Amino acid sequence: MNIDLTAVLTHMDEHFDVECQLDMDVFQLGTEAYPILNKKPFTLNLSNVMGQKLLICGKTDVTLTVPCDRCLEDVEITLPLTIDYEFQIRQEQIVPDADEEYSFFTEDYRELQPDEMIHDEILVNWPDKVLCRENCKGICPVCGQNLNKKDCGCDRVVLDPRMAKFQDIFNEFKEV
Repeated sequence: MNIDLTAVLTHMDEHFDVECQLDMDVFQLGTEAYPILNKKPFTLNLSNVMGQKLLICGKTDVTLTVPCDRCLEDVEITLPLTIDYEFQIRQEQIVPDADEEYSFFTEDYRELQPDEMIHDEILVNWPDKVLCRENCKGICPVCGQNLNKKDCGCDRVVLDPRMAKFQDIFNEFKEV
């Protein structure tokens, strides 16, 4: 669904509310695809301020399934998204900032693509770390067992490589 911006660009001091529904079912991040479980309809407020500025505002929530960073179990995360953009208008056309690249406009800046805008907002709001629970134990680096479900009994002691020579000396003089 694309939103034609002609009406808001040509009418000074007009406000338009556009009801939007997210069409994408999967959020694509590089080679990974994360299913979108819940997507609420939302309203985009488009405002022409004195024929000089275009304001685009809105809010919505998106719930995705993301693997835990430690144990790889699926976790549902809800991202609150706030859309807040301001663009300059000259001669009833959007003047893009030379330093920015906006993927949510069509090439001529006459139409807005809400799915692309939401995609960009999800990217900006993506969490640094996703955990299934705060005390997630992760997976065993030796056998791959999920340590939240059961302990595997593998020796997971990782020694500091700078101290390896000392370990060799202790092993050499170890009494049997």
